[in-house]
Amino acid sequence: MSMTEHYRSDLRRMMPVAARAEEHEALEDVVRAFGAFDRLPALADRCELVGPSGERIELPASLFQVLRRVAEVLARGDAVTLVPVGKLLTTQQAANILNVSRQYLVRLLDDGIINFSRTGTHRRVKAQDVIAYKARRDRERKAKLDDLTQLTEELGGYEELE
Repeated sequence: MSMTEHYRSDLRRMMPVAARAEEHEALEDVVRAFGAFDRLPALADRCELVGPSGERIELPASLFQVLRRVAEVLARGDAVTLVPVGKLLTTQQAANILNVSRQYLVRLLDDGIINFSRTGTHRRVKAQDVIAYKARRDRERKAKLDDLTQLTEELGGYEELE
């Protein structure tokens, strides 16, 4: 199976796609090129994709922004999974997105923390509900870490920073 076929197969199965080590330099070049659009935002409205035979396809602004974000994430060394927000996910797919075990996710579902539906005996979770829970969880974690940092500073911690 070629690398292109492998990537297509992973995308269909919603598996994370990560850049190979030899692609990182090219990805960094792409991210730098995208950065030029910050200085000249009018250019972003006129972007095109050029195919292997020279054919040109105009990129809508929404697709341009997705490609830009994907390039940034891959260049950082992280993997990417594309999931339509309205898609129903299996419990394993939802657990993978949250980076938790499937059993832990099922507990969140059964406790009513994340909405779900049943298809026969199987639970299904909307991608948008998983994403909303993740955003809420991340905000709460950051707030708690900020509180802990402030408390540590008030109690004289971090002496090496003084």
